Amino acid sequence: MGVRPNIVLVHGAWADGSCWSGVIERLQADGYHVTAPQFPMTALAADVARLRQVLELQDGPTVVAGHSYGGQIITALGADAPNVAALVYVAAFAIDQGESLGGLLSQGPVPPAVANQFVDKQGLGWLPEDDYLRHFAADVDPVRARVMHAAQQPLAASTFGDVMGDPAWTHLPSWYLVATEDQAVPPDAQRLFARRMDAVTAEVASSHVAMVSHPDETAQLIKQAAEVVAVNAG
Repeated sequence: MGVRPNIVLVHGAWADGSCWSGVIERLQADGYHVTAPQFPMTALAADVARLRQVLELQDGPTVVAGHSYGGQIITALGADAPNVAALVYVAAFAIDQGESLGGLLSQGPVPPAVANQFVDKQGLGWLPEDDYLRHFAADVDPVRARVMHAAQQPLAASTFGDVMGDPAWTHLPSWYLVATEDQAVPPDAQRLFARRMDAVTAEVASSHVAMVSHPDETAQLIKQAAEVVAVNAG
């Protein structure tokens, strides 16, 4: 294996960078340089701009992993993704050109985890604690899940109407971790995303927050992507 690539972890809605803590510990133990920044979640353009700022700080090839709405952020990098050599999607949205999150979600029943989302006066959506514990993070210890709920980053409702341009996954090799017990992003939708991007795919019997409840499996898939990048860079 050549020089290890950098790894940037992108959190989704109703979480923050600390949701990756178990994964970070495992990757750092294997010698990887890892960054898990906080994203404003106030607009897709602002989140992509934040990611670009972080990518510019990387000193070489980088694997970028996104969870949930974080998949929307990494996909929106398009063809211009500085230093990015691979993408990893963890129970994440990976929509195609011309699609939107709202359009996609309107095609089926509202997932239980987001059925009672409420929007505040600033247009930011929040999840109630009960739904967070029972559906969003169903297989996470309730004490930790309550902490996650307390630290949730609300998501701007406007992001559901943003139409995707040129998706980054059409330009970069991709990996996908399907969470088979997900009550936020339907597992069959995840499998569809993975198939059409021709991603290397793994599945784990997990709630939506696989990186929290299954950090070993999540870190392993990210390391698989990193190893391929290292070989190609060498």
